Amino acid sequence: MAEAETSIPIPEELVREPVSEVGQMSQWQLMRLRFSRNRLAMTGVIGLAVMYVIVFLGPFLAPNDYMYQNTDYIFGQPNSITFIGPDGRFSLRPYTYEISTVLDEQSFKFVFVENREKKVPIRFFVRGDPYTLFGFIKSDVHLFDVDRPQRFYLLGADELGRDMFARILMGGQVSMTIGLVGVALGIILGSIMGTASGYWGGLTDDIMQRIIELIMSFPTVPLWAALAAALPPISATFTALHRYFLITVILSLVGWTGLARQLRAKVMAYRQSDFVQAALAAGASDARIIFVHMLPNAASHIIVVAALAIPSMILGETALSFLGLGILPPLVSWGALLKSAQQVAVVVQHPWLMIPGVAVVITVLFFSFLGDGLRDAVDPYSI
Repeated sequence: MAEAETSIPIPEELVREPVSEVGQMSQWQLMRLRFSRNRLAMTGVIGLAVMYVIVFLGPFLAPNDYMYQNTDYIFGQPNSITFIGPDGRFSLRPYTYEISTVLDEQSFKFVFVENREKKVPIRFFVRGDPYTLFGFIKSDVHLFDVDRPQRFYLLGADELGRDMFARILMGGQVSMTIGLVGVALGIILGSIMGTASGYWGGLTDDIMQRIIELIMSFPTVPLWAALAAALPPISATFTALHRYFLITVILSLVGWTGLARQLRAKVMAYRQSDFVQAALAAGASDARIIFVHMLPNAASHIIVVAALAIPSMILGETALSFLGLGILPPLVSWGALLKSAQQVAVVVQHPWLMIPGVAVVITVLFFSFLGDGLRDAVDPYSI
């Protein structure tokens, strides 16, 4: 009689192996997971969010109106801040010093001297110059300011005695949005031209590629300058706002070529794929194949190109405004502010005029972090 086989009990933890959730995620979920784990990319997202909030709250955050001219404080230095009160003890309330204008008898120039004995308290949520927030909210409450007739200049004043801090915040509204608008127009144009060139091929492809090569053969800055110089001057019918939108169009007309070429190569590869051949066999129209099958597959690449193109748009606007061909008064941008720093003597004597350049560098850096994170996230299966 055969001996009964004895069964060895298997531990439950070996029977039920843990199942990873990664294999159950879609590609978009994997992309989002990988992007959220990229510290530099998240730094870029948070930094840009903070910067956009700051610049659009600029009239409230700045103590002075960005167009107010203080003729008694031309090229005025940034005001000092101290937490030592008039009694000589540490105080949670910040103070600044009263400033008086004195004529330098050697250089015959007016200089600004701080009276360390007279301290002026910096107050919060005080009423000052009226402004309009977001285009429709009228108010005169500022985050911080000093009692009149004194005025507080956190980052100094320019050649007309205007508050640099207020002008940098207002200039950021133009410089940080012109890149978004320009890239949006460039994506639309590049996607249409690149997809049409890659899908239909033949004579259409040849004509479009020759146009792209012609545009790419021109030097970028001279081409920008020539197109911007062709714009009519600001008048009663052609306002600074109109010029702002035309500057975005100029940047878009030059910046779409790179995306069009890259998208053409992807569409040519998709055209031979199985899902496109199946759609053709099912009788799908060209429009359905392009918008339902091809462009969604290339969406991740388009997003990456857009994120990396925004810094170029910001630098392009800065270059045009620096040359005097971009944003003109009464609008203000970071490039227009840097135009005042063209002379070396001015920069040496008044270095705070270079602060808009720091804002440009920080913004471009944050957008580069964002673009690099998106570029890594669109391929979640790579190591």
